[in-house]
Amino acid sequence: MASVGIVTPQSLRLSAPLPLRSGAVLDDCTLVYETYGTLDATRSNAVLVCHALNASHHVAGRYEGQDKSEGWWDNLIGPGKPLDTDRFFVIGVNNPGSCFGSTGPASTDPKTGRPYGADFPVVTVEDWVDAQARLLDALGIEQLAAVIGGSLGGMQAMSWTLRHPQRVRHAIVVASAPNLSAQNIAFNEVARRSIVTDPDFHGGHYYAHGVVPKRGLRVARMVGHITYLSDDVMASKFGRQTLNPELAYSTQDIEFQIESYLRYQGDKFSDYFDANTYLLITRALDYFDPAREFDGDLSRALAGATAKFLVISFTTDWRFSPERSREIVKALVDNRRDVSYAEIDAPHGHDAFLMTDTRYHNVLRAYFARVADEPVAPAGGLKRFAV
Repeated sequence: MASVGIVTPQSLRLSAPLPLRSGAVLDDCTLVYETYGTLDATRSNAVLVCHALNASHHVAGRYEGQDKSEGWWDNLIGPGKPLDTDRFFVIGVNNPGSCFGSTGPASTDPKTGRPYGADFPVVTVEDWVDAQARLLDALGIEQLAAVIGGSLGGMQAMSWTLRHPQRVRHAIVVASAPNLSAQNIAFNEVARRSIVTDPDFHGGHYYAHGVVPKRGLRVARMVGHITYLSDDVMASKFGRQTLNPELAYSTQDIEFQIESYLRYQGDKFSDYFDANTYLLITRALDYFDPAREFDGDLSRALAGATAKFLVISFTTDWRFSPERSREIVKALVDNRRDVSYAEIDAPHGHDAFLMTDTRYHNVLRAYFARVADEPVAPAGGLKRFAV
């Protein structure tokens, strides 16, 4: 199947301040985004893709002159693919606080003329959804055919159905959860501590010192990466294989192949990801909990959702286990909402939502075909926002 080909990022500078859940305000905010496919005459075939922790707006295709710049969900999005760009207008957007072009900690604070650093305000899933709604306003899209996301992206898809229920017809929530477990918050905290205790962190203002807290970022990525893989995948890929036939009997040298792999992942991550962004995004994960305002009752929290849902989980995903997805399904069923659920027996762990699994992609292909063939009612009465 074909790729969407060469793509070019675009940017939108919001003309009005963006208020945040924390009470802070982003006075000057730019969003970077990409689009694929063609918006139809009725502007009713748009699908928003929400990215997870270390991804970006670059969802599909590649950049001019960069053969290794393939979008992170290119196996899913394109002509003839499950999310078919011959039928849908697909939008990928980079969230505020990220480090891939949208306003974030490395951006210049208009109040000081210096990078925000640790002074960048804490952002939440709800803030990202509101920023995305501003982008849709600028593109003249009143209502999405669908919003889709995996992991943290799935949380954004859920939030869309609650914050802007009239603006989305379908929500596809993949490998996600209604909130983080204590264990997941604990993993995030270990990762954050590894960063802030790095001597090169400088209280989050390391830009001014010309350094990057790479040691902390490496450990943070290693911790996170362990949670994305299943035990079976680790065993099949690495097992207890050593790098060399003879043991070095060292506590410092790399002995096992899994150690080498994790260090490689950590090194690669520390070269392109921003430490302050990592702190912000993991905290946004921690904070997401739509049931919090309803005494923990998820059914009451999702009562305002009017979209149709597809929820997908993977059997070996222990970070966002199928049980967590079933909580979402149950809450929607309690409210008599239209919901489909698929639990895929895939070996890849949490990373399965990024993989090309035929069963998984067939579920998405069938669902998006349903979305494309569905009659579209007028979306009138929508609340508009200053762009």
